[in-house]
Parts: sequence; C-alpha cells; structure tokens
Amino acid sequence: MGNEVRVRYAPSPTGYLHIGNARTALFNYLFARNQGGKFIIRIEDTDQSRNVEGGVENQLDYLKWLGMDWDESIDKEGEYGPYTQMERLDIYTEHTKELLNKELAYKCYCTEDELEAEREAQRARGEMPRYSGKCRHLTEDQREKLEAEGREPSIRFAVPRDKEYSFDDVVKDRVSFESNGIGDFVIVKKNGIPTYNYAVALDDHHMKISHVLRGDDHISNTPKQLMIYEAFGFEPPKFGHMTLIVNDQKKKLSKRDKSIVQYIEQYHDLGFLPEALFNFVTLLGWSPKGEEELFTKEQLIEIFDPERLSTSPAVFDSQKLYWMNNQYIKQASLDRVVELTLPHLVEAGRFPLEMTADQKEWAQELIALYQEQLHYGREIVELTELFFKQEIQYNEEAMTVLNEEQIPEVMQGFLEQLKEVEEFEPAAIKSAIKATQKATGHKGKKLFMPIRVATTGETHGPELPQAIALLGREAVNARLNQVLAMSKA
Repeated sequence: MGNEVRVRYAPSPTGYLHIGNARTALFNYLFARNQGGKFIIRIEDTDQSRNVEGGVENQLDYLKWLGMDWDESIDKEGEYGPYTQMERLDIYTEHTKELLNKELAYKCYCTEDELEAEREAQRARGEMPRYSGKCRHLTEDQREKLEAEGREPSIRFAVPRDKEYSFDDVVKDRVSFESNGIGDFVIVKKNGIPTYNYAVALDDHHMKISHVLRGDDHISNTPKQLMIYEAFGFEPPKFGHMTLIVNDQKKKLSKRDKSIVQYIEQYHDLGFLPEALFNFVTLLGWSPKGEEELFTKEQLIEIFDPERLSTSPAVFDSQKLYWMNNQYIKQASLDRVVELTLPHLVEAGRFPLEMTADQKEWAQELIALYQEQLHYGREIVELTELFFKQEIQYNEEAMTVLNEEQIPEVMQGFLEQLKEVEEFEPAAIKSAIKATQKATGHKGKKLFMPIRVATTGETHGPELPQAIALLGREAVNARLNQVLAMSKA
C-alpha cells in the first residue's frame, strides 16, 4: 500500500452536510494535512432511491465553507478515479466474477418474503436473525430452475466459518469478531448495484486508502470489509472508529433532535463564523494537550494526533459553541461582522436592500455597538430591536426601576441637559449625563439605570451614550417625556 497517508471522506448524497459527517471529514482532513498526505472525497451514490437533489453540491460547498480543501474528488481528478461509485460499476462487476469463479460468493434467489419469514422463525426460536445460507450449495440445475421461474438473484459473500477477524483500532485498540455471528451477506443487489460494504472495501483498496477514520456506528461493518480484503488478498487499511456525538442528556445525536442545530448549512445561515465551527467540531471527540481551546486551522493541523481521539462519547454543548463563536466575532474586523449581520437586518425589514450612505453608516455603528456580545449573526435582529420600536412597552422589571421616587427629577434634569447638546454624539451625551448628576444629586444606579430603562426599555445593554446617540434626539426626547408623563400620572 505504500507509506503515504491517504484518507477519504465518503458521503452519500442522501442528505445534506450534517455535523457528524462534518466531524468525520474534518478529522480525516486534519490527519492528512498533519502527515503531508492526501485527502480524498469519494461520493457513495449507489443508494439511488434515497439520493436527494443537490446533496453532492451541499456536501462539497459547506466543506469548502468550513475551510477544507481536498486533493482528489469529482471536481479535482486524480489517478484513482472515477470518484463516484456509480461510475465504478465495471470495477465491482469484474471482482464479483472473480469471487463467483472461486466460489467465495454465490447467487441467492430468495425473495424478500422468504427472507422475512426466515428471520421471523429465528426470532421465535430466540436466535439472532441472519441468513441461513440455504442458496449457498445450490446445484446448477436448481439455479436454472429458479431462474426459469423469473427469479433475479442477488450475490452473497460466503462468510468463512469458525474464524476470528481482529484489527487494531486507533481509538479502541484490539477489536475482534467471530465469523459465525455473521451471516452470508449480500454484496450485489438484484439490480446489479453493489452494497455498501462490498463497494467501500474495493474502492478503499483501489484508491490506496491507508487509514479509515469514521464513526463508531461503522465498527460492525469492519469484519465484513476485512473478509472482502482477505478474499482478494488485499492489505486492509488502518481503522479508527470515533465515538458517537451525544446531546446534553447523553443520548445519541438524532437528526430528529430539534434542540440542537445539526446541519452546517444552518450554521452558515444563522451567521456563524466558519473558523469557529471548524474549531468547535474538532474538539468533539478529540482533545489537544493543555487547557487551550481556541485554535486556528493551521494550529490544529500542526497538533492533530489521532491517538488523542476520545474513547468517551463527545457531548455537543451548544452553549460552548455560542461562547466560542462569540470569541471569534470579538476578534473579527468590523467589516466582517457587518457582512455577517447586516443581511439579517435587511431580511427582517430593518434596512432596505439598497441603502444610502447615511443608512450604511448608521447600520455599521449599530452593529459595532453589539460586536462584543454577539454570539451569531442573526442574533443582531433581536439585540437591536429597541432601535426600531416606535413606542416602548416597559416590562415588569423596567417598571420597577421607573417607579422609583427620583424618576421625575432625573427625567426632567436629563431632558434639560440634552437641550444644551449641539452635536448628538456619545461624548456630548456622556457629558449631559454627568451634568444631570451634578444638577440632581443622583448618581450611580439611581441615575444611570433610569436613563437606560427610559431610553432603551432594558435594564442592561451596550454602552449607554453610544446607544442614546444611535437612537437619535427625537426618539430619546419622546421616550424621556413618555416616562416623565407616566411618573406624574
């Protein structure tokens, strides 16, 4: 097989790029780049009935968005193509003929009804359902008779009996299976399309894949693939099976679990930064040395070691992801944060698609006000809601503040000081607040909290002078007068 590290990510176009599949791709990518090897993307499209339109494009587009590139695939030809399985049918057919000629595989004429009846009978006897092998020793006459009935055969692999299949797993160490627990499995369906375990073993061999890093749910497939390798005298790759991703209740991450955003496209649409997601996904089941958690792609490539893949399930912590994305947003340029957030404000109807220079400037200042606390792009819509309200409905917490006895004096005092402000900008507004303190004698929370609540409707938020400046003189005066009128009622 040679010493070059060659790994693959092999999605089926039966769905879009899921967080679990992205992690598989990411670990293979990091390992290949760390070792100076090759990262290959192969499309496993043999399950034609389940393939979804745009599935391949979605996988490739969002792997690129996350920051991955590859050395060979459908869009980057190498010497081991084609890179879609349906274009490799002639390769599988030739190998199937070889297995049949060597009597290492055989034609099975059982119908689905017959197979289900066999499984039901086995369950009734308390046995693990598996194919009995009744077509394994059919004579030529029996096969001809069945074909004369119009039966189309599938091809089954003749599983060796009384044999142990073992391999050293990168994550799990030594893993062993007894062949007697595995029934003769189908390698080619009745329609002539190869099954997963058969095609993947042949593809990995012919593409010279050196290491197979994949999810824990594939471990039961490994002995079947080892049997295929053995039948042809091929050297198997080195296997590593990553533990499952679980939710905060320690349950396997299910695509039906709506408490977690699970598709990479959704994170893109919500306004997450790809490098933050790259960093977060890398830490799902892999850990670096030390306590540091924030890394660039280049740093992760340099330190990635598959020996540090976890043996425990990886817990998907949404709050940690929000925290991590916030760290990246805080470090990003304002232009990039505007690019991340402004489309969401436009979509929400807060700004027109075509903006004037003044609107663009105001939008940029508004977004800058929230950059420090922003967890993802779409959150800007909720955070900035107070700037687009014609009238504030004060909640119970706000009313507790506005019912304090000093409110009329603070509201009137601040209104008077704002009249003296010529340029309605943060420094002048800050001076007006200080002047209100001097004139009224109220300070600290007794001063700042009423002004914040009266002008924004909130008890906490961004820098107060900046927020008041962005609200504008007219809106601020209207809100202060509204509170003043309420306090005198």
